Amino acid sequence: MPEAVPPGFESLAASRAYFTQESMLAVEVRKRKLFIGLPRETSLQENRICLTPEAVKHLVEEGHEVVMESGAGEPSKYSDHDYSEAGATIAYSQKEVYEADLILKVAPPTQDEIEFLKANQTLISALQFGTLTAEYVMALTRKKVNAISFELIKDPSGARPVVRAMSEIAGSTVMLIAAEYLARSNEGKGIILGGITGVPPSQVVILGAGTVAEYAARAATGLGAEVKVFDNHIYKLRRLKQNLGTQLYTSTLDTFALSQQIRRADVVIGALNSEEGRVPFMVPESMVASMAPGSVIIDVSIDQGGCFETSEMTTHNKPVFRKYDVIHYCVPNIASRVPRTATNALSNIFTPILQEISQHGGINEVLFSNEHFRSGVYIYKGSLTNATIAKRFNMRYKELSLMIAVRN
Repeated sequence: MPEAVPPGFESLAASRAYFTQESMLAVEVRKRKLFIGLPRETSLQENRICLTPEAVKHLVEEGHEVVMESGAGEPSKYSDHDYSEAGATIAYSQKEVYEADLILKVAPPTQDEIEFLKANQTLISALQFGTLTAEYVMALTRKKVNAISFELIKDPSGARPVVRAMSEIAGSTVMLIAAEYLARSNEGKGIILGGITGVPPSQVVILGAGTVAEYAARAATGLGAEVKVFDNHIYKLRRLKQNLGTQLYTSTLDTFALSQQIRRADVVIGALNSEEGRVPFMVPESMVASMAPGSVIIDVSIDQGGCFETSEMTTHNKPVFRKYDVIHYCVPNIASRVPRTATNALSNIFTPILQEISQHGGINEVLFSNEHFRSGVYIYKGSLTNATIAKRFNMRYKELSLMIAVRN
């Protein structure tokens, strides 16, 4: 039985002030000052840069240091003056930029740029599975760096924000490209992309039902084209129809049905997502040969191996070639056609990531705390940690989660 409360002490007994209280200890969040390097892009006519001057200004005001190679922002129509006014240090040599602790760039570093890297440095850049080589991976591991692929970074919802943003841009841009080449009477069919009263609409076939397909289909249907989408994932096809809010021809990648539609198509967009570094379906050369002269193929997946047997990687300087009199556009970085828009999109993603790294106290701490960010790491402390890359090149790899757990 509970002890009786002495007369006159009832109010004190009822007061929580005299109960045993839980001890609250102050937890100090140790922010870390970041030293960020923005090198000038040198490969594949890359025109994007990862941070806008506005983002640099925001980071500098938070106490971080940013060094940018002179001219790095010019392809995105940002001058050195814009960045220096924002607080960045302008460097006139690559080597000076690569003294930073964290290197942030779009294209993977070239072999010459890898030589500037140093142990314990963190590299955040694209990985580009389609052009990845064992020599590249080995060169990074020898440097004992932390390498993070921004295509693989996930947000808390499980989505890949950089891939999503660049896919939105690519999907909207491909239909502009298709319209340009279709309308050229000396090269394409000399027809309008879409349709007008009394004239049959142009035929657009899209392989894949992801983000690129969604934005490409929206642009094409808005112009009046007849769009047909093929993908083996039924849930993606269903989601695409729901997102567009319109009746849409959809089909699995049935070879017979696809061959019939490709033969009639004016434009074919290849936008299949890679699975374990490989595009899951490839249109055979015989299908391409059946297309009408002047038709247009745009292979958005060329950086992952391509969706067409006839695809060959091209550049912005010479973006197209003809095979079987079909125009092929196979530029790997389509978003780089509109670098200002792409740079703003990248900057909106990377600025919070850099702030998160700082707030957790550094790259090692944020990897320990945040599993979604960990998904982008493929080299940690000089050890390969990505199973897909290891399988592709028959290399040994280590589990990142175990390495981080042991370290902490």
